[in-house]
Amino acid sequence: MIVLILVLAGITAVIVAARLRAATDANRSTQGAGQGSGQNAGNPAARAVPVIAAPVAERDVPIYLDGLGNVIAYKTVTVKSQVDGRLNEVLFREGQEVRRGEVLAQIDPRPFQIQLNQAEGALARDKALLESGRRNLERFATLREQKLIAQQQVDDQRAAVGQLEGAVRIDEAQIESAKLNLEYARIVSPIDGITGVRQVDPGNLVHATDQNGIVLITQLDPISVIFTLPAENLTKVATEMRNGPLRVDAYSQDGATLLATGKLELIDNQINVNTATMRLKATFPNPKRLLWPNQFVKTRLLLTTRKNAIVVPAPAVQRGPKGLFVYVIKPDQTVEARPVEVALTQGEITVLQSGVKPGEQVVTDGQNQLRPDSKVQPRSADRPTSSPGGAPAPGAPPSSGGAPPAGAGSMPGVSPAPGPGGSRS
Repeated sequence: MIVLILVLAGITAVIVAARLRAATDANRSTQGAGQGSGQNAGNPAARAVPVIAAPVAERDVPIYLDGLGNVIAYKTVTVKSQVDGRLNEVLFREGQEVRRGEVLAQIDPRPFQIQLNQAEGALARDKALLESGRRNLERFATLREQKLIAQQQVDDQRAAVGQLEGAVRIDEAQIESAKLNLEYARIVSPIDGITGVRQVDPGNLVHATDQNGIVLITQLDPISVIFTLPAENLTKVATEMRNGPLRVDAYSQDGATLLATGKLELIDNQINVNTATMRLKATFPNPKRLLWPNQFVKTRLLLTTRKNAIVVPAPAVQRGPKGLFVYVIKPDQTVEARPVEVALTQGEITVLQSGVKPGEQVVTDGQNQLRPDSKVQPRSADRPTSSPGGAPAPGAPPSSGGAPPAGAGSMPGVSPAPGPGGSRS
């Protein structure tokens, strides 16, 4: 009995020892795995960070200044009567396109024709009197040579002839005035343009002193736009204007549709001190009538074109404690944080003064996961993303594992389309 108890105790001790050894080994394995995982997590260079890259390019970059403006008619004329009378006819339709010299309305011409006839009759009478006075002056001069009359009679007759000559000139002026009034009774368009709402109906009496006139005519082709820019751009715009006309594009209110392209005409002679802005006027051809008076538009002034500029996508430029920088991908697929000097940002691209060279690759997305010398897996913005595990996505070409070629990657165009974008110079 005692022997049996001793045997059972020994077996139990062996089982407990085996279980303790197994638990200890499992605990060690778990700690080793955890330490290995912690070491890998603390070493970001051990894995490649997927990023989007684009090449540094060299190209001509147009520099724009964006503003807001209103369309105004190139010319505006309120057609008024220059004489008093009854309006017999209105010969235009509201909204009609008219040409310079085209008849718009007719005032009753009969009173002016009567004035003309009276002036012509007075002229005929005074001319006859003048002819008689000149003959008498010749007779008096002959008699005076013969000393048959006094010199005073000759002088009086000469004065009478002068008065008759003056009367003839007055009659001629009255004839011209009557003819002019007769012409004014026939109202014509002074400019090419579009008629507005008719202000007076036929049958009404019109006067030269009427305030509203008969109709308002606006010239729409060409047409003008008054827009504003910050006053700090005055020197730049004035300098470029001396080199030649500057192009101005007019866009719809939402900035999506190009309405017309024209040229800058002038800079206003005063700066608005309240808003620190300057007004400019541009003229546009408008054959399709896409621009209309009082229409709100966005404008884009082409100031100049920077030749052979070094450009990168705007998202590539980051701001750090030491200033602006970009992540440049080196040939070994690691990145370098390189400081850059920004000249200006135009739309979706940034022009750099220094820091990078054409053909180098810069990171445009994924910079928040990077540190200097981080390993990266670059791809272009227009290429499909790799599936997990490094395998290419379905339909994607196999990767060689090297850096993308210099021409790979998407680079935004230099002229943001279709509407105007921001600019900073």
